[in-house]
Amino acid sequence: MILIPAIDIKGGKVVRLFQGKFSDVTEYGHDPLEMARQWEALGASWIHLVDLDGAKDGAMANKDVICRIAKHAKARIEVGGGIRNEQTVEDLIKAGVSRVILGTTAIENRDFLRKMLAVYGEKICVSLDCSNGYVAGRGWVKETTIKGTDIAQELEADGLQWMVYTDIARDGTLAGPNYDQLETMLATVKKIKLIASGGIATIDDVKKLAGMKGVAAAITGKAIYEGKLDFAQAMTFCS
Repeated sequence: MILIPAIDIKGGKVVRLFQGKFSDVTEYGHDPLEMARQWEALGASWIHLVDLDGAKDGAMANKDVICRIAKHAKARIEVGGGIRNEQTVEDLIKAGVSRVILGTTAIENRDFLRKMLAVYGEKICVSLDCSNGYVAGRGWVKETTIKGTDIAQELEADGLQWMVYTDIARDGTLAGPNYDQLETMLATVKKIKLIASGGIATIDDVKKLAGMKGVAAAITGKAIYEGKLDFAQAMTFCS
């Protein structure tokens, strides 16, 4: 399992939200590129970047910062947040981004998703963000009555190869991943490679996720910023 440190960007700075709430923000740094280099130094081979402003407002607001990281970082970069048109996808990939993560657009505009999958293949990932098993979109501020498992089956039929699955209720809480929901999703998809996100707090969480067949990667954020999880130790275990 690949362990991926998250760098959430709001107003050009490194922050974390509690359960996706924009009213509950903790700042961890002024320079996202410097933060990326810190995780690289500890062994990160991938870095997960999120444009929080873009996720909320529907258009990337920190694209220049993200492209600078993609150009100068040694680790491979995956990016999500406010990516809602073909030009933005093309710009990011040209800048060196290895995986573009689509959220709201992938759910609301399936033709766009299919086109991006046809052009870019496994460089396209979908972020399926759920609360109590139901999909949430537009920066997690819009709840739906759509089951995450139903959408996942449709995405798999469309040819999706990578999916970030986030349990919103666990994100930023250090309460541990929602293993039951992950098991349900793993039992639903057969070909999609799953990236688990939300709630990782300890090395035991990392070990348990690594033991779940079908979890290809896991994203960690608050735990490594607050020293609850020793990232270097976790990387050693994963390798």
